[in-house]
Amino acid sequence: MTARSWIQRWDPEDERFWSQEGGEKVARRNLAFSVLSEHIGFSIWTLWSVMVLFMGPEYGIDPAGKFFLVSMATLVGAVVRVPYTFAVARFGGRNWTIFAASLLLIPTVAAFAVMEPGTSYTTFMVCALLTGVGGGNFASSMTNINSFFPLRKKGWALGLNAGGGNIGVPVVQLAGLAVIGASGGPRVLLGIYIPLIAVSAICAALFMDNLATVKNDTGAAKEAVRDPHTWIMAFLYVGTFGSFIGYSFAFGLVLQTQFGRTPLQAASITFIGPLLGSLIRPVGGRLADRFGGARITLWNFVGMAAATAVVVLASAQKSLPLFTTAFIALFVLTGLGNGSTYKMIPGIFQAKAAAKGLAGEEAAAYGRRLSGASMGLIGAVGALGGLGINLAFRQSFQTAGTGTAAFVGFLVFYAACFALTWAVYLRRPAAAGAPVEASETEPRLSYAEV
Repeated sequence: MTARSWIQRWDPEDERFWSQEGGEKVARRNLAFSVLSEHIGFSIWTLWSVMVLFMGPEYGIDPAGKFFLVSMATLVGAVVRVPYTFAVARFGGRNWTIFAASLLLIPTVAAFAVMEPGTSYTTFMVCALLTGVGGGNFASSMTNINSFFPLRKKGWALGLNAGGGNIGVPVVQLAGLAVIGASGGPRVLLGIYIPLIAVSAICAALFMDNLATVKNDTGAAKEAVRDPHTWIMAFLYVGTFGSFIGYSFAFGLVLQTQFGRTPLQAASITFIGPLLGSLIRPVGGRLADRFGGARITLWNFVGMAAATAVVVLASAQKSLPLFTTAFIALFVLTGLGNGSTYKMIPGIFQAKAAAKGLAGEEAAAYGRRLSGASMGLIGAVGALGGLGINLAFRQSFQTAGTGTAAFVGFLVFYAACFALTWAVYLRRPAAAGAPVEASETEPRLSYAEV
């Protein structure tokens, strides 16, 4: 199994293949360069969370207009996740990563060309929309890495892949802070990323592989769409990842608009939440591997609701230290939940395979087939949560001049996520009632360990 090849046989559930025949080594290599590509993709996707910090009064754009700019980048990033998911099987993981990484040059070069006062709002809007392609990298990367690792390693691998990608958000914000602190303009930041995009595409070409065993399965896609668990998990992922990406775009703008921070002051804080949220995502996957994703997800929503309640209090009292501390804690919990929810997906479909009487490789193949098909949809819907968050902030600031009302809405949503997680994945069936013959009903699945 060499780099740049189409690997014809891939069986990670076979312990001999995994540990003795080089399977683990190949999987880890592909994971490393998948993280690099996804990392750059996230940086470009969230580029306008930094660009708006450079846009002072001379640009003539009010806070509502800036929230709308970043919302459009979120929208496109969510929509393109669906085709990106299926592109891996159509073109190969390595081949698509090369293309997707190279595509990031278009929005970056476009922004480099127009980023100056006097440019029309429509032009800025088009540039923000183009950066959305960076959001698609997550879907193709996660679908690709999901095929490389055995079920027992998926929580760790998917958490590391996603966490390494998510770190692209605070990294671009840190880079923006450095440029602002050095009195540089936005073109300096864009000039840093153009060669980095080229490096990620070249590394994908040199060090990644295509899996011939991964094929698009129209039947699996249709089955995933019909399966209620796809949409339940999408709803929960809105609560975790939607919050992470939405807050990543909005944090700096909220600090500027509600607390009067300067661009430098906002940038010096903005990166902390996304950084910690990204770093802890693999921990969420690890905890889910050990204790069950449903349990970790349930209590994580409790923590998110509590942190949001403190944010609401701090917002109402105009306490910047309390607001910042609680918001960063909320970021950490979104990252933890990102890892635990994504671990649940393959576990749920593996449990369904067992309920169908499947075992061994047959059950593993069923789980990979359905989880791979559902991941794109779940990731796309989850990312739309980021759009909702920024539109909620836009409306809240337009009507009340503060983000408090938006945070109250988020608090209610996290309570709904908690209730749904408990009701579907952890609630024990009632013992009362007449027994029903097993042949007359489908077996009730236990998802507590997924």
